[in-house]
Amino acid sequence: MAKNISLARLRNIGIMAHIDAGKTTTTERILFYSGRSHKIGEVHDGNAIMDWMEQEQERGITITSAATTCEWKEHRINIIDTPGHVDFTLEVERCLRVLDGVVAVFCAVGGVEPQSETVWHQADKYGIPRLAFVNKMDRVGADFQRCLTMMRERLGANPLAVQLPVGSEGGFRGVIDLISQEMLVFDEETQGLTVSTEAIPEEFVEEFTAARMALLEKLADFDEGVMEKYLEEQPVGADEIIRAIRAATINLDLVPVLCGSAFKNKGVQPLLDAVISYLPAPSDIPPVEGVDKQGQVVSRKTGASENFCGLAFKLMADAYVGTLAFLRVYSGKISVGDKVYNPVKGKQEKISRILKMHANKREEVKELGPGDIAALVGLRFSTTGDTLCATGDYIVLDQMEFPEPVISIAIEPKSKADEEKLNESLAMISLEDPSFRVSTDADTGQTLISGMGELHLEIIVDRLLREFKVGANVGKPQVAYKETISSTGRGEHEFVQQTGHSQYGHVCLEVSPLEQGSGREFVSQVSAETIPAEYIAAIERGVYSSLDSGALLGFSVTDIKVALVGGSFHEEDSTEQAFGVATSMALREAMLAAEPVLLEPMMALEIMVPEASMGDVIADLNTRHAKINGMEGRDNGFQVIDAEVPLAQMFGYATDLRSASQGRANFTMRFANYAQVPRKTSDKIIQKVKGLI
Repeated sequence: MAKNISLARLRNIGIMAHIDAGKTTTTERILFYSGRSHKIGEVHDGNAIMDWMEQEQERGITITSAATTCEWKEHRINIIDTPGHVDFTLEVERCLRVLDGVVAVFCAVGGVEPQSETVWHQADKYGIPRLAFVNKMDRVGADFQRCLTMMRERLGANPLAVQLPVGSEGGFRGVIDLISQEMLVFDEETQGLTVSTEAIPEEFVEEFTAARMALLEKLADFDEGVMEKYLEEQPVGADEIIRAIRAATINLDLVPVLCGSAFKNKGVQPLLDAVISYLPAPSDIPPVEGVDKQGQVVSRKTGASENFCGLAFKLMADAYVGTLAFLRVYSGKISVGDKVYNPVKGKQEKISRILKMHANKREEVKELGPGDIAALVGLRFSTTGDTLCATGDYIVLDQMEFPEPVISIAIEPKSKADEEKLNESLAMISLEDPSFRVSTDADTGQTLISGMGELHLEIIVDRLLREFKVGANVGKPQVAYKETISSTGRGEHEFVQQTGHSQYGHVCLEVSPLEQGSGREFVSQVSAETIPAEYIAAIERGVYSSLDSGALLGFSVTDIKVALVGGSFHEEDSTEQAFGVATSMALREAMLAAEPVLLEPMMALEIMVPEASMGDVIADLNTRHAKINGMEGRDNGFQVIDAEVPLAQMFGYATDLRSASQGRANFTMRFANYAQVPRKTSDKIIQKVKGLI
């Protein structure tokens, strides 16, 4: 596996999908057919190679992104299998940041589901070429054409069917290749290892002819050679079609769509062929861009002769070697023993080992070149999103954005002996997962852990107890509220200390509300004669620090502009510390004057409900103060409800929904935005937090 391979024969891809679309099952078949594994692992049996964590095996879901490498037809494919549950969206985000192509797996029954949309738009953000694989064609309700329609309507994609299914549900027999113009049959006795070709069945010839014409017509829009032959009704060869599809895919004009049933061992080898044929090699992607010391945009071309440049996109704790830093190399080479520079931290790092990963197994290699993805051992300062470059060079690649947690729980050690172990374990998990936060409640002194949802925190607590063997008591989930202001306000404070070393700082601040989602902003409107620059820097630090604890209930403050509008200093007595204290007091006064309000996380909710249970489910949603945005009927007797609901109303919803629908309904939920809490509810929350009720 460690043999050298040309850049043109390398593919870095991710497998992404909504939960239960069959993403990990598809990856397991890829490993089996490529010879990387000699036995098919199954998610439902808890022995999938890519789901190696105990929690993944027990729940039958992917939680962390697992990396592996396989070879197919003299090409090397680095694969990252990503989670499909919304609570682990960050795992998908940081993997997409370093991938060149993506295979999006869709369920032939559910089509484009909520998390499919989320990860698709994440891929849009990074401009990543994609293939689509419509999986589970053997399931009742499977509909290939409806999936294509949903891709157009819900994703804004331009799907290009390169295959047709032969039958569906229990009658799914194989696929018709629209390019080679033949039917592919997958031998059940060899678990699909043997693929044979047959003539297209008579009853499918008409559908095939129309689909191939549609393919050529769409391709003609993007390729002059195909257009010429199509208009002149000349035959278009398979090689020419593949070349045109590849160019249009890399240019983000088209999304080739294939179909099959990974669980039934049908359609996976053509998917591997499509990865090689249509998705880009590292040499096909544009040079990676970053900034130099002066903030000027600089770039690095993919190539071994360029200066080394790479991105650490994930950190993982390892019981044997310490911390593993997963790295994507964009340019140049690195070897074991090399020293590299981290311009984000301003630190030099030494690479002690390089490991190619296969889920949780590893293979040692001596060097990495452009396009490679591997784990480094020995890095002491680097964290997720940091750039590494050659010593003496300087480039900082675009850094990652991490979502704000929306849910918290209190956690405390069971004994004094567990206290240190708990703190160390939480620090390690925080390093691995930037969407997980640890804080201390200013009033109670309790340790709070915060994450993206109930499942996210449930998994972390489970890891603490089992993997890190920490004895801990855990509280009930709490909503991560925020604060903002609803009007303008002014605050002023003069800090004077005359005992001991004299200190002086005088600050006048004005606050005003910003649009939702704007975050925080600080501006200085005073001259250097009023307050020198060194103290303005201290005031700015004091502002951002104080905004972590609002004037209403001590929650983080957002969507606020803070302006320094006045103040004074003493030549001898003024200190940064004095200005920090004055800033904190002035800001609190200003925020109280600006009518602070409470914000709560709102969740986008999509529920698939049997028509017979609609009345009960909607009645329950109304009690949760949900806003129903729409409903859509499905052919299988189900309705899809699209709603927005406060997170505070959703604890325990899974149990209530099962009860209301006799276990037949299911839902997905993702963070939408923060919104102001209604006054009546806000008053109750304030009283509860203050211990008045």
